[in-house]
Amino acid sequence: MKSRIYCLSRLLALCLLFGFNHFSHAQSKPDPNAAPNDFVQQVADQVLVALKADASVRAGNTTRVNQIVDELILPNVNFEKTTRLAAGRYWRQATPEQQAALVKAFRGTLGRAYSGAFTRVDDATNVKVLPLRGEVDATDVVVKSQVTQRANTQPIALDYRLEKTSQGWKIYDLNVENIWLIENYRNQFAQQISQSGIDGLIQALNQRAQQ
Repeated sequence: MKSRIYCLSRLLALCLLFGFNHFSHAQSKPDPNAAPNDFVQQVADQVLVALKADASVRAGNTTRVNQIVDELILPNVNFEKTTRLAAGRYWRQATPEQQAALVKAFRGTLGRAYSGAFTRVDDATNVKVLPLRGEVDATDVVVKSQVTQRANTQPIALDYRLEKTSQGWKIYDLNVENIWLIENYRNQFAQQISQSGIDGLIQALNQRAQQ
């Protein structure tokens, strides 16, 4: 299970890096009001250009990673919804202050996990977004993609769950090889909360982010 979670964290880092217009002026910012599959493809293409061009990011520079997470990733992700769904019924039991602290702590935990993925990107890395299925006017969709890194290797299946907001599409969940991010962390959150409460979960996430 730990190896699967580690693999998930590495792939999340590769596929959640949004908004790299600061690093790639040749490409325009992804359009959150485009079709959801087109939006994801725009994001993926821009990410790969940035990663391949930035040696410090590919080397796993922690300061650079944190800057990207704070300034460029979060505007494209509904992190509060991700945290709320991961916390499940415990979210309603938390005070507004605890909810804010939990979102911040969870963001830090995932941000720390991202750093290990950058060295995995090479010139052969590619993300292919598949055609969208379902209702064209849906406001909650799953976009499927395949990640490849070298020729003659098996593509890695990656699904994005997006919702349509007043600002356009936002990603709030990922499925890597049948492991949903929210479901995976919901089990961990519930176990930690049952042992030490919501404050204990916040403390554990903050400690994990600093390791």
